[in-house]
Amino acid sequence: MVKQTNRKFERTRRHIRVRRKISGTAECPRLCIYRSNANIYVQIIDDVAGVTLASASTIDKEIKEKHANKVAAKEVGSLIAKRAIEKNIKTVVFDRGGYIYHGIVKELAEAAREAGLEF
Repeated sequence: MVKQTNRKFERTRRHIRVRRKISGTAECPRLCIYRSNANIYVQIIDDVAGVTLASASTIDKEIKEKHANKVAAKEVGSLIAKRAIEKNIKTVVFDRGGYIYHGIVKELAEAAREAGLEF
């Protein structure tokens, strides 16, 4: 009999594998995504200092769409890019958090690129 896979465990495993290769510095921090069923969270992190430089999510007051969908992902992507550019961060390393680059994650990344972030 085939066992059912634990999706959360598999995503965490993929994220750990990617994090071995990706690390953020002060010059080029890491853009990290977390996606739950209800919300989308994005942080720009300097891993050397262990500091979050900027963050955005669907919980923020500036975001009109309060659900985890493509429309909200576009809003969060443009908001995180705006906040990063205000802090003179132009280039980042994209960390998709173990999620497939498709749907919500793809929309968020493309919106951030259109708003001025380079990755």
